[in-house]
Amino acid sequence: MKILAMDTSTLVLGVAVLEKGSLLGEVTTHLHKNHSVRLMPMIAHLLEELELKVEDLDAIAVAAGPGSYTGIRIGFTTAKTIAWSRQIPLLPVSSLAALAMNGVRFPGKIVPLFDARRHRVYSGLFQGDGGGLVPVKEERVTDFTKWLEELREEGPLLFLGEDVSKFREETVQLLGGQAVFGLGRENAVSATHLGQLAWARLQSREYAESEDAVPNYLQLTEAEARWIRSQERGEPK
Repeated sequence: MKILAMDTSTLVLGVAVLEKGSLLGEVTTHLHKNHSVRLMPMIAHLLEELELKVEDLDAIAVAAGPGSYTGIRIGFTTAKTIAWSRQIPLLPVSSLAALAMNGVRFPGKIVPLFDARRHRVYSGLFQGDGGGLVPVKEERVTDFTKWLEELREEGPLLFLGEDVSKFREETVQLLGGQAVFGLGRENAVSATHLGQLAWARLQSREYAESEDAVPNYLQLTEAEARWIRSQERGEPK
């Protein structure tokens, strides 16, 4: 069974093809360029290199968020279109869980995070479990200081994510030696890990029907928030 996995939730654009959880091929870039222009050509190139066709795919995995609203929508639209046209399962996978997979062999707990602006982060707490992940605390968008205070008794902690550097000084001040930081590639989501998490769900059939799959932004988009505020003020629709 072959799975096409795609991640567009951050500046990293990643596409991978796996067969029964084993990697066949992966392409990753980290460029300030539009994912909407580059995603489909990247998929086509990878399939061509692997001598595969879209008809050979059995499932689609996509990063469901949190992360960039625009990036997530691009990935979801592409993934849904392929899954619908082929009538194959679509498996949305948490971007934070995929990032946490980079630290699955860490003996403590794993804290993946993305910057949510205004001193807030998208984050969660995970524990490695025999090559897989166990959620310890639910994913959330939260004030970073408040999050650190909640994590004080959970150490040692491996912090992962390219945005961790923005919060490193405060992390060390509050957690000291309990905080460990990822290095290099460990801080970026891997489409391979995305596909491996999707394969585990596919085996256990823990996924919704493709038409019911939706992104998980963890918070309202700015447009939605403005609309709600306008309705609370009694402004016309």
